Amino acid sequence: MQHTVKSEQGGSTENGSGVYLTSFGAAQTVTGSKHILYTPYVDILIDCGLFQGIKSLRTKNWETPDFEIERIGALCLTHAHLDHCGYIPKLVGAGYRGKIYMTAPTRELTELILRDSAKIQEEDAWKANHYGYSKHHPAKPLYTLTDVERCLHHFVTIEPGVEINIAKQVSMNYMLSGHIPGACSITFTISGKKVLFSGDIGRTHSGFLGAPQHGAPADAIIMESTYGDRLHGTQSAENELEEAINSTLEIGGNVMIPCFAVGRAQEIIRMLYLLKQAGKIPQSLPVYLDSPMAAAASEILLRYPQWSTLTENECRMMMKGLIINEKHENTIGIIKNKKSKIIIAGSGMLSGGRILEYLKHYAGDKRNCLILSGFQAEGTRGRALLEKTHEIRIDGQYFPVRARTVSLNNLSAHADQYELIEWLELSSKKETQVYLVHGEPMAQESLRVKIRATLGFEARISRQGEKIRLFNTLSLKNE
Repeated sequence: MQHTVKSEQGGSTENGSGVYLTSFGAAQTVTGSKHILYTPYVDILIDCGLFQGIKSLRTKNWETPDFEIERIGALCLTHAHLDHCGYIPKLVGAGYRGKIYMTAPTRELTELILRDSAKIQEEDAWKANHYGYSKHHPAKPLYTLTDVERCLHHFVTIEPGVEINIAKQVSMNYMLSGHIPGACSITFTISGKKVLFSGDIGRTHSGFLGAPQHGAPADAIIMESTYGDRLHGTQSAENELEEAINSTLEIGGNVMIPCFAVGRAQEIIRMLYLLKQAGKIPQSLPVYLDSPMAAAASEILLRYPQWSTLTENECRMMMKGLIINEKHENTIGIIKNKKSKIIIAGSGMLSGGRILEYLKHYAGDKRNCLILSGFQAEGTRGRALLEKTHEIRIDGQYFPVRARTVSLNNLSAHADQYELIEWLELSSKKETQVYLVHGEPMAQESLRVKIRATLGFEARISRQGEKIRLFNTLSLKNE
């Protein structure tokens, strides 16, 4: 099945007959995903995410992009996480007027995440000004809710498996990547050649999502490498979670679970539901979902049951067992409740959100437990806690850390090294060019070496701003 969509812009004339790749984010880091595919027909931006983590990365969000926005003819989004979609309001504010393609669940989740991001930034700017801990006078948000509203009318939803013509000699096809609901890899066909962007690749076996899909072997692959240097554990994540909860309850502590509101929160909620159903944790144990965004994301997922392994009824039963806190002012009341409880709150890397309020009050008590359930990027509070920091900085103040930190090593939305190699083998052929993105240097180098040893060809690590020639379209006419 093939649909045609008129492109708003042409390609860069300076590209000539070549097809090029440049990464302006997620190059030797896991944040700020922005990759441009330059073609003679149209220039395509794949993902448009915020940089997170260390300050030198975060400051890039405030800089003018190193690419010409007016030359971009299409923006294609792989999924709704902030490091892949969070820069969209800035892009539109800087002059982008083209279409932004994504799946239907990604469309709703992206709107939710961008609104939440703007709200947090507005609140953080207010607090910085009110308490006087910012170097900027006045502190300003990166973008506002008004900026988010402006970008929404650019959103265009498409169906996976449907080939879309976006320009002369250029079409694209989305296929499920198994990372979060709505997430996809994208294959672009340019003058008969195929370029595959993996997006974030999910687990081969997941209790929540289906396995990543595979298309015809591509001529060039731009591939994530988040866990390129490790294998996920064999222990059940449910067993790890059960042990962490029960050992905390024995000493009268509280369990804090910082979560990504989309995907990971729902997976944690599902696991807690199953543990209670099996009698492995107390049925009476209160579980607070102090994340309106995670609650809203769960409602969105109910409308797209085909994107997960759960039925609508299972989703509703999971949510019935939660105490959902909508209002920020109620958070202090939950904190003052001396009974043991589980708190699920954003954000997943502790870079913001309501989880920070719990940390202020609970991190100093050794009876409490913090459970990390996802990747923690360099420079985030989550990474610092994972590395056993003795104190943590929140709102300009330092708080001691005595609470236990547990990492659910086998619970990940990202494929490990073995699964990445397996995905690549099914997606490539001997002549395929492979470029690694979305990974920290050690993970990328480890995966590069493993690809050569296992599959017998070289992979190259994409570097920030480097323009890589993939192939020449003129030569294709004679093939």
